[in-house]
Amino acid sequence: MPHQIVIVGVGKIARDQHLPAITANPDFDLAATASRNAQVGGVPAYNDLASLLEAQEHVTCVSLCTPPQARYGDARLALEAGRHVMLEKPPGATLSEVQDLVDLAASKGLTLYATWHSRHAAAVAEAKAWLADKAIHKLDIQWKEDVRYWHPGQGWIWQPGGLGVFDPGINALSVLTEIYPRALHLSQAELRFPENRDTPVAADLTFHDAGGAQVTAAFDWLHVGPPCWDIHIETDAGTAVLSEGGAVFAIDGNPPEAGTEMAGEYPSLYARFADLIAAGQSEADLSPMRHVADAFTLGRRSVVAPFEW
Repeated sequence: MPHQIVIVGVGKIARDQHLPAITANPDFDLAATASRNAQVGGVPAYNDLASLLEAQEHVTCVSLCTPPQARYGDARLALEAGRHVMLEKPPGATLSEVQDLVDLAASKGLTLYATWHSRHAAAVAEAKAWLADKAIHKLDIQWKEDVRYWHPGQGWIWQPGGLGVFDPGINALSVLTEIYPRALHLSQAELRFPENRDTPVAADLTFHDAGGAQVTAAFDWLHVGPPCWDIHIETDAGTAVLSEGGAVFAIDGNPPEAGTEMAGEYPSLYARFADLIAAGQSEADLSPMRHVADAFTLGRRSVVAPFEW
């Protein structure tokens, strides 16, 4: 029988990605939604998760698509009620609250899945395999987009816990920590905060690699023109670019070879969620979030012009 799953937070990401992925996956049936101001036709709708869980006792899984600042309370409520939980990225507002969820899920024998959708982009696995035996000289991330286009009117991203430019930037960090063959730690960060906002609009990061490679990242949320989601790599065996958010991998300037087309990032996430539940396992890699936390701890802060929508 399919898992009876509910979505909490019926916003843009839920409508664009989660709902189509659930519909296409035979392991899940959408049983209901919980949202303060939105509904999905054809399923029961509730204003909050507590009301939903009380009314829908047959629900087995909860997918949380709310902003990270509000996610912990609902995640803990779902786990306490015996439901498996899937978390949008970033998995929470702080490392400690997500670790608490990891511990709670383990104590109850439930699945907690902290997702990183960009790790499931079509060319990430290929890039990881190519890098595995290379001597890396340099890796540079350029992750730049226009917040007004990609996050119109989403005020929570400018509030404490919303991460600002690290909301998209953590996607790059999730790819970096997936493909890089050894551990990195942050050594320097420059964060630029609009004078009227609590989270940064741009950031430049420098990492320390024990293997001696130069590893840097530049995030910008006021980028003009098409988005730039690229990772440039120089090795002893040539250069490569992982572009389009991890969708395309090219070596030494050559066009990528045609390969098997993947189902997509979010369908892959739900397939993984089903596999984890079946295996009685959890998955919550917090390494991308640790780099962000280190940036806020270590970073030099500067104030820039106010941001207005």
